[in-house]
Amino acid sequence: MRKRDYLSQLELMVLLAVMSSGRDAYGVLVSRNIAEKSGREVALASVYATLERLERKGFVKSALGEPTAERGGKARTYFTATATGIQEAREAHATLLRLSADLPALKGGAA
Repeated sequence: MRKRDYLSQLELMVLLAVMSSGRDAYGVLVSRNIAEKSGREVALASVYATLERLERKGFVKSALGEPTAERGGKARTYFTATATGIQEAREAHATLLRLSADLPALKGGAA
C-alpha cells in the first residue's frame, strides 16, 4: 500500500490560496491571499518551497506565463490546483470539521 501524502497546515493554506486565486495564482499573490485571509504573514520563500512540494505531490501544476517588460523579460510561473489537490483539500476540510464538531471550547464554552 502506498504511503499517503497528508497536507501540513502551510501546505493546506497555500493550496487553498491557489484555489481561491483562480488561474492567476503565482507566488506573491498566494502569499498576499494567505496574509489577507488568515492574518498571518508567510515568507515568500516558504510559499515557493511549498508550491514546489505541492507540485511534486501532484496537488498543483505550474505553467509559465508570457515574459513581461515589467519583470525584465521574465515569465511569471502560475499555479493551478489539480483534481487530486482539490480532493485532498476537501478531505482535509472534512477531517477538520469532524475533529472540531461538538468541541465546547470552539463554541465559546469551557475547554
